[in-house]
Amino acid sequence: MAKAKSTGKPRKKKNQAEAGSRGLTPAQMGGEPPASLATLRAQIEADGGNVLGAYRDPLGGNWQLVAALPIEKVAPTPYQRDLSDAHVAKLTDVIGKLDRFLDPVIVVRGEDGGYWTPNGNHRRAALARLGARSIVALVVPERELAFRILALNTEKAHNLREKSLEVVRMARALAALDSGDETDFALQFEEPALVTLGLCYEQRGRFAGGQYNPVLRRIDAFLGKKLPAALELRTARAAQLLELDDAVAAAVEKLKEKGLESPYLKAFVVARVNPIRFVKPDASKRPDYDETIEKMLAGAKKFDAGKVKADQVARSGGPPEEA
Repeated sequence: MAKAKSTGKPRKKKNQAEAGSRGLTPAQMGGEPPASLATLRAQIEADGGNVLGAYRDPLGGNWQLVAALPIEKVAPTPYQRDLSDAHVAKLTDVIGKLDRFLDPVIVVRGEDGGYWTPNGNHRRAALARLGARSIVALVVPERELAFRILALNTEKAHNLREKSLEVVRMARALAALDSGDETDFALQFEEPALVTLGLCYEQRGRFAGGQYNPVLRRIDAFLGKKLPAALELRTARAAQLLELDDAVAAAVEKLKEKGLESPYLKAFVVARVNPIRFVKPDASKRPDYDETIEKMLAGAKKFDAGKVKADQVARSGGPPEEA
């Protein structure tokens, strides 16, 4: 049976609608809100809040309010997950340094004049830690939506590959402006190793960055160089890291030829050639980056599979090789 001819057009993804076939135009999202919102507006003002505006959402055309609320009147829904103190601390640091709150929470008003946020509790907690008096919120009139909005919290977080690619693209765009040293963008880049890993992922989509990130986080630091120069150095580091990955892959093949099969073979080899695995982390004394990677590369190249026993691999555990 003859195959259907390709049209040359990209295949539409499952559940993907035709472009521009649904929702409102920008002009349709404003206008005079319905009378039903007047009661909610009055309640918000009686609660000490300030209604900043009203608009229709771009997809379903539903009306909602944008309001400034007393932060002490906003609380999480009682049925959502507990706060992550580490995440709140990170948000507190970022929002505090920016000195801006740019991501309104979603709330529904309760009968007691309080406001539940099913999506935004970590941001609320961070703002409270910073001593803020108020918080900006999207007030959804339909109280029952608080249950359904929790689904927004299930959005998949960035994995290491996605985050690294995002950071390196940001670094490249900023470097084109030659706007400062790499250290000036620590807040935006989050971790120095992400730039190097992003360069690796650009060259090798299936690069197992998760195997090397624990080491990189201990030895890497933001560079006191202009971004173009910093990217040049990180490009060289990425090439070195890819060379190390090739050597590790060759060592893994030797283990497989010996009859050893395990999803942890790459993690096992990386651990064996890591010269700082038994060195206690010390924030005041970071191991030298080049020296550490060079030792790992040398160790991977001379890796002796004949000295490895099956029970050693079984005991090693660790993260399996990435798909």
